[in-house]
This record gives sequence, structure tokens and C-alpha cells, in this order.
Amino acid sequence: MITEIGIVAGDIWHYLDERQEVSLSELIRGIDKPREMVLMSLGWLAREGHVVVTLLQSDYNITLRKNS
Repeated sequence: MITEIGIVAGDIWHYLDERQEVSLSELIRGIDKPREMVLMSLGWLAREGHVVVTLLQSDYNITLRKNS
């Protein structure tokens, strides 16, 4: 399962790289994987510091973290 989480994390990274900023709802719709897998992979990316997750009203906003 850890391999699949890593693969989906890569899919998320590429999706965000193309779009810059998306809502969590859009990300789940845009990545053709089960919702739970997208959430686990997003958590991995957030823990590793690769994405920024911000609560905006009723949904979360996801962006790639820019290198300083």
C-alpha cells in the first residue's frame, strides 16, 4: 500500500504543478483514485513539506510549497 500512496502522491504533485492552486474537492475529482488514497497521499506530501493546505470557508486550498 505504501507504494501506491507514493505513486498517487506523485500524481498529486504533477496535478498541482500544472494548476498551481486547487481546492481539495477539485483535487479529489481530478485525481482518478479513491478519495481515501488521495487523502493519504496528500497527508504524506503535507508531512514532507511539499504542499501547503489552507482552510478557506468550507473547503481546503492546496498549493505546492515554493522553494525559498
